[in-house]
Amino acid sequence: MTAPRSDEPPTEDLSRLAALHGVATSYSPSPGRTVAASAAAVTRALAALGVDAGSPAAVRDALAARERELRERLLPPTVACWSGGTPAALDALPAGTRVRIETEQGETRAGADQLPPGVHRLTATAPDGRTAHAHLIVAPPRLPAPPGRSYGLLVQLYSLLSRRSWGMGDLGDLAELTAWAGRALGAGFVQVNPLHAAVPGAPTDPSPYRPSSRRFPDPVHLRVADIPEYAQVADREQMRALLERAERLRGSVLEQGALIDRDAVWELKREALELVRDVPLGPGRRAAYVDYLAEQGEALEDHATWCALAEVHGSDWHRWPAALRDPRSAETARARGELMDRVDFHTRLAWLTDTQLGAAQRAAREAGMPVGVVHDLAVGVHPGGADAWAQQDHFAAGMSVGAPPDAFNARGQDWGLPPWRPDRLAESGYAPFRALLRALFRYAGALRIDHVMGLFRLWWVPQGEPPTEGTYVRYDAEAMLAVLVLEASRAGVVVIGEDLGTVEPGVRETLRERGVLGTSVLWFERDWDGDGRPLPPDQWRADCLATATTHDLPPTAARLTGEHVELRDGLGLLTRPLDEERAEASADTAEWLELLARLGLLQGSGGGTDTSSEEAEIQAVHRYLLHTPARMVGIWLPDTIGDRRPQNLPGTWDQYPNWRLPIADTEGRPVTLEELAASPRLHALVDVLRQSGGG
Repeated sequence: MTAPRSDEPPTEDLSRLAALHGVATSYSPSPGRTVAASAAAVTRALAALGVDAGSPAAVRDALAARERELRERLLPPTVACWSGGTPAALDALPAGTRVRIETEQGETRAGADQLPPGVHRLTATAPDGRTAHAHLIVAPPRLPAPPGRSYGLLVQLYSLLSRRSWGMGDLGDLAELTAWAGRALGAGFVQVNPLHAAVPGAPTDPSPYRPSSRRFPDPVHLRVADIPEYAQVADREQMRALLERAERLRGSVLEQGALIDRDAVWELKREALELVRDVPLGPGRRAAYVDYLAEQGEALEDHATWCALAEVHGSDWHRWPAALRDPRSAETARARGELMDRVDFHTRLAWLTDTQLGAAQRAAREAGMPVGVVHDLAVGVHPGGADAWAQQDHFAAGMSVGAPPDAFNARGQDWGLPPWRPDRLAESGYAPFRALLRALFRYAGALRIDHVMGLFRLWWVPQGEPPTEGTYVRYDAEAMLAVLVLEASRAGVVVIGEDLGTVEPGVRETLRERGVLGTSVLWFERDWDGDGRPLPPDQWRADCLATATTHDLPPTAARLTGEHVELRDGLGLLTRPLDEERAEASADTAEWLELLARLGLLQGSGGGTDTSSEEAEIQAVHRYLLHTPARMVGIWLPDTIGDRRPQNLPGTWDQYPNWRLPIADTEGRPVTLEELAASPRLHALVDVLRQSGGG
């Protein structure tokens, strides 16, 4: 029988089957409005979960099988609970069931009372002889709050060039920034973009939100000169030639106005790192490297193997020889052996990058930052990259993560990222998620989770279909949150969820209950349930990171002047006449400025009200943020010098230089880290925050 048409609604049986597998048959884009998912979308999502729903008979069989499975099983694959509580799954066991728990710490318990936090092994044996095994995740009830109240800087690391970096910002620049911001400015944190390993290409996708691997960092961020073996490179003439190329590459960005060329930076660094790799490691360094290899185990070997194979066969594993598409095949093992020199090169790069990431966090803490570096976790990975290859059993084949149509995008969104299968995560005790978090927490003071709503559900788009033909698939949020809280608590890491836009009811409340901070952006904070006017500062939530803008939004100077509307108009992105867009943007800004003036936050150099100076208005915006109860207040670093250009303009690909712009001043002239540190405008803005109690 042919698959259902896209305009057919799900049948009653298909709806029941979908519900039992966490697949939605409708969604609500706004209060009071419900949109039905098509039968085709539901059928494709079920197929990606290994459920055949391609005909009425198949649906009936799958439904009967699922109902029987749920009726007969004693335990789900993973059970989650919070310290001091009892898992509901245990309360539901038949009377007389024997329970045995082997704890992560090596103990054996006969019950679930007073279990230590950890991932334990649970066995239940019913009186009728049935036995079930499950992973038992026990987590603290909530994460601790951030230490005190602090303000910090938000920056896309690649955009922050110094006089020592090689054409884009690097981890040496990050360490320098944190040391300076902590000691000289009293900042409590520095938030950066995802530093995950990118997919190599010609050209490489510059977006940090579509990486090859989220678990391992990208060596393009290395400060080559800070590697201990650098000083011992034998071929100094070749290294000098590379340094001259680096100087020209840096000058092309800082002095000639060129865009950041990630591929050119990587080619330069790769050649230098090949020379560095030829220097033997000393005994202590060798021991540290061996420890890292042992800690990371098979995951690192897989990642480095993918990198080595990609050098030979290209960066999309779907196009490799068939036998190499399986990371566990004999052919892959043989290829790994043949390419062992390249595999070792890539494991060495992962280790070096990890050590410099750790050094940046140490620099932040030594500078007095209570939080330090805030890293960013992308919502997914590239379908052709290392993680998708190594963990392919955990990803839903033929599916992509995106967003349904809404008031901001009538066509919906397809992000091109394969989603994790919730069933496979549960069967593994959420092992991939646990390993990912542990890897990131090694060098983080806090972690921002992009699209944190994905812990609850994700919009799955079938391959080849528009985003409108997707549907939501639900994850076990209790288990996902338990893993997150457990690992973050162990590492002493603050967690910030990016919860902007349309959020399912109850999600923000659940996150707050578990100690996960939200994200509040000034221009979006209005009384949406009342008169729609700007939300007074005392009505903001406290458990959040409050900012004036983000990497996906206009810098504050551009918003205040309306230049963001002109930019979108010039690129053909407006959906209404220019005059209408201008008028709406102007009215929005005027409302905020009126509130800032009424609260006495628009102050001139003499202490009076200043409604004409752009710099004074930007200072007022940040005074306002300090008047909210937000635990963390972030300054977009380009805002400190009046940069007009967004780092990313959603809805564009090659029309705008997304992810390739250096930080610049009001005239668009690139500004180095050294110049930033000496900027009177930056110090004036920071003084506003420090005088208002932000530091």
